[in-house]
Amino acid sequence: MKSIDPEALRRYNAGVEKNRLRSGLGLVEFARTCEILLEQLPASPAGDAAPAGDAAPAVVYDIGGGYGEYAYWLAARGYEVHLFDLAEGNIAMAADMRGEYPLPLAATEAADARDIPRPGASADAVLFMGPLYHITERAERLAALREAKRLLRPGGKLFAAAITPHATLLWATTVFGRDNDLLTEPAFMEMVSRELRDGQHIPSPASSYNGLRRAFFHRPEELAAELAEAGFVSPDVRGVVGPAWLAPDLDAQWADPARREALLRTVRLTEREAPLMGLHTHLLAVALRI
Repeated sequence: MKSIDPEALRRYNAGVEKNRLRSGLGLVEFARTCEILLEQLPASPAGDAAPAGDAAPAVVYDIGGGYGEYAYWLAARGYEVHLFDLAEGNIAMAADMRGEYPLPLAATEAADARDIPRPGASADAVLFMGPLYHITERAERLAALREAKRLLRPGGKLFAAAITPHATLLWATTVFGRDNDLLTEPAFMEMVSRELRDGQHIPSPASSYNGLRRAFFHRPEELAAELAEAGFVSPDVRGVVGPAWLAPDLDAQWADPARREALLRTVRLTEREAPLMGLHTHLLAVALRI
């Protein structure tokens, strides 16, 4: 069994993911993903926030969930959430997050997405917000997806996130000449050219690029095909960030509720538009276990 890039794991243990979903593109990704989760999960009878003691409307396993942004958000709404992540540093940070939320997680454990210590058919939903782009071998991604299927009860849903092959090039273009000059580096352009060819994201030591480490990026049809091969049905692949993430001064505009809603409307409007899926940079697939 192959693991993720050791350098990626080192970075996660050091806290590189901390607060990623609280600024810039992450604001859009988190907000739209949460909307989709609430659309698809069994509704909490308590509504947006559930008091302690209410029966959980669903058991959710957040696998590869980092330090728990989605996990705590769902727990605060009454769901029974178990958080798993390969990086022990993320699990430690999840404990630190407890003070920000009214309700605790059911469990926080270090575990590999391909081997989760829970019985079969024990979850109503599984979140895969990181494993699919960190597991670079297709056979290993399928193993992880089949593990998610094992964990789900019949009728349960998988929420699987992916990054598109266009993401790095689009990002570098939006900051070109302001934050970096990556588009002028031959090694960087070779890296993104390969991403567009076969989805393999392999940073070069000859480039000053210091973003995501070794990874795999999916086209929407590739993501749907892997889900189907793993035994899931009716995969619904959506874009969750574009074109809202291209708005200037995004953080400042996001602080205004009316402008935030206007930006989210652009995401909802284009989430299944095939010609624009690469613009979204981040994908979310919802698939059913029968």
